[in-house]
Amino acid sequence: MPVLLKPSVEGLAIKPGGIYVDLTFGGGGHSKEILKNLDSTGRLFAFDQDADAKANEIKDERFKLIKANFRFVQRFLRLEGVRKVDGILGDFGVSSHQFDKAERGFSTRFDAKLDMRMNQDQPLSAYEVVNTYAEEELKQMFYQYGELKNAPRLAKTIVNQRAEKPIKTSAELKDLLWPLLFRGRENKVLAQIFQAIRIEVNEEIIVLKELLEQTKELLNPGGRISLISYHSLEDRLVKRFIRNGMFEGEPEKDLYGNFYVPFKKVGKLKTASKAEIEENPRARSAKLRIGERLADEE
Repeated sequence: MPVLLKPSVEGLAIKPGGIYVDLTFGGGGHSKEILKNLDSTGRLFAFDQDADAKANEIKDERFKLIKANFRFVQRFLRLEGVRKVDGILGDFGVSSHQFDKAERGFSTRFDAKLDMRMNQDQPLSAYEVVNTYAEEELKQMFYQYGELKNAPRLAKTIVNQRAEKPIKTSAELKDLLWPLLFRGRENKVLAQIFQAIRIEVNEEIIVLKELLEQTKELLNPGGRISLISYHSLEDRLVKRFIRNGMFEGEPEKDLYGNFYVPFKKVGKLKTASKAEIEENPRARSAKLRIGERLADEE
């Protein structure tokens, strides 16, 4: 069930004959909605690194599904003869399919091997992170990607346990860390722990930064980015990038105190309605931000 479907697609201000990109194909919901707005000359390229997404491929001459991480969006579009597009939609994070497939190891609800790979062809999995990262690396991961105050204790507990035997499953990891979780908030903190490991496994923050930088070159003036984030780390990056084209600091001003930014914000932050959250609880934390590409300075 695609999150924020109407506002995210409407945010693209689709030109019927334009070229569009769905960075996160998944079940294909957003792509199908984009295609409804294109005429016979329009084109849509969708990306998904998960082989399971192939099962949802749309049979349409205007559509092409590319099995690749969206960090390589420019490279693969150039192979298709495309250098500029009119809109880019991204629905970040883990897909419902990945969460619900127990053996993928994304969800705290199931017992499974420590995996969490969005691309199952890659070598690094949650098992390697939990069982081979140095204590300091684990601590920094929990601080940075989980925003967990007890990161040092979590890291030390994992390192002490794996010295006796490897931690192989999500249940083993949960049982090990459960005594360290804040009372009454166990499930929330556990989700933050799993989030931190998942982000590390899939390099999600690094990949998002790489993608955002490419949008400056990819989008035609007037083209839109319509991006849905699910946690504060992603949303912060998207917000800052749309505001000033940077992730840290502020743009340099010229002698007259002016500065150039590549995007302008379109509308306000959008979140899911109560009705959508009731129908699809995973929409609860979704935040949609839209930006429009400005013309380059002369």
